[in-house]
Amino acid sequence: MNQQEKVVEIKDLRKSFGDLKVLQGVDLDLFNEEILVVLGKSGSGKSVLIKIMVGLLTQDSGSMKVFGQEIAQLKKKPLNAMRLRIGFSFQSSALYDSMTVRENMEFPLVRNEKNLSRKEIDRRIEELLDSVGLPQTINQLPSELSGGQKKRIGVARTLILNPEIMLYDEPTAGLDPITCGDINNLILDVREQYKTSSIVITHDLTCAKQTGDRMAVLLDGQFKSVGTFDEVFPNADDARVKSFYDYNFINS
Repeated sequence: MNQQEKVVEIKDLRKSFGDLKVLQGVDLDLFNEEILVVLGKSGSGKSVLIKIMVGLLTQDSGSMKVFGQEIAQLKKKPLNAMRLRIGFSFQSSALYDSMTVRENMEFPLVRNEKNLSRKEIDRRIEELLDSVGLPQTINQLPSELSGGQKKRIGVARTLILNPEIMLYDEPTAGLDPITCGDINNLILDVREQYKTSSIVITHDLTCAKQTGDRMAVLLDGQFKSVGTFDEVFPNADDARVKSFYDYNFINS
């Protein structure tokens, strides 16, 4: 796949809930192997955008194409197949508390790939735990892991089905600055090793600056500013975009 090839194309996307207009004409592209950071205040529509991308919500109008296919037009079987090509790393890591790390990793694998041998399952799990630097945690429970370790295991579990697009929801939320740096490096490493295209939803401009090829700032239901970090910040024309920068880097 060419690096300039679009893997996601969003055109004039609109979504309301009753009188609440959340997305009001969103236009955005994600390119192959790009890391795109989506920034915006709570309630700005970032999560709604992602839910439409994986078919959990349907837009009112406009277009959401992933790998050239209009998501809203996909029937159940092709939609499920599309979802397997998209990995979602949740803010909470979404690990099952009663399962060991091995069992957490194994669960999506055996559910979606029925013909794997025990040896192949173990190899895939061990390889991914190595790739996130946590092979020693394989028999631990989530309660025995730090916040940063849980994030890494969550990413590893998402990668076990070899997704082509990675969605990271607030990947550094609640973590100390050193661990945030580790997670930022992991996002870059995942792109390098697995050739993924990525969307990172975050409030953390340090994460955005370290990981993102481009930033997209969502305000009033539209992307008001899209470009590299230096193109969007800190000398933004829009006072609301600049205030986002000031909050992260001046008032912190």
